[in-house]
Amino acid sequence: MLDQDEAGKRHFRFVKGPIFTQLLMADEINRASPRTQSALLQAMQERHVTVAGQGYDVPQPFHVLATQNPIEHEGAYPLPEAQLDRFLLQVDVPYPDTETERKILIETTGLGDAQPQAVLNPAALIRLQQLVRAMPVGEKVLASILELVRSARPGTSHDSRVNQHVAWGPGPRAGQALMLAVRARALRGRLAPAVDDVAALARPALAHRMQLSFGARAEGLDIDSLVDDLAERAA
Repeated sequence: MLDQDEAGKRHFRFVKGPIFTQLLMADEINRASPRTQSALLQAMQERHVTVAGQGYDVPQPFHVLATQNPIEHEGAYPLPEAQLDRFLLQVDVPYPDTETERKILIETTGLGDAQPQAVLNPAALIRLQQLVRAMPVGEKVLASILELVRSARPGTSHDSRVNQHVAWGPGPRAGQALMLAVRARALRGRLAPAVDDVAALARPALAHRMQLSFGARAEGLDIDSLVDDLAERAA
């Protein structure tokens, strides 16, 4: 921002924007401009923002939670593959079942508003993140992750559908995401992750890191079912 002091001298002053937070919620992220996406990509990867050559670190811990609307495409920009790769997981939210939708109708159309309750502070969350990284991963689970990620890449896959119909596959960050995610899933009462964790997290970790060719989409090939088949073989 351009400021002017009492003497009339002008100078620039940096004002931190909404990205300087511990949890950034980007609603319908594909409606942001490519320039905004580029700036967000830097913050997600480097954990700091550069303005006029000066770097500013974002708070720790730092998380980006984003939504996309798969139905409307007008006024939307496709997310770059590099930015999609920075998201740990993609979780598809289907229509709710009858009981869930009933609760939604009751709880969102009354006079009362639910108040959020804190369950963790930043220091406790950082300790949990460190605990996840300290959890051992067995050779069988590691081999399953490697097999799954490499089988989803055209050129290194033994599946003809991947070699023929996948335009680009998951990079090393997909394996890193699975290594962290299976450990976090095992925190629900186990001392180490299992192969079942890899299969359960295969679709959220890989689907947004792969792209089918135009011909494959025209033939009706589904990326989710393809990932499920690859995960079953890697188990």
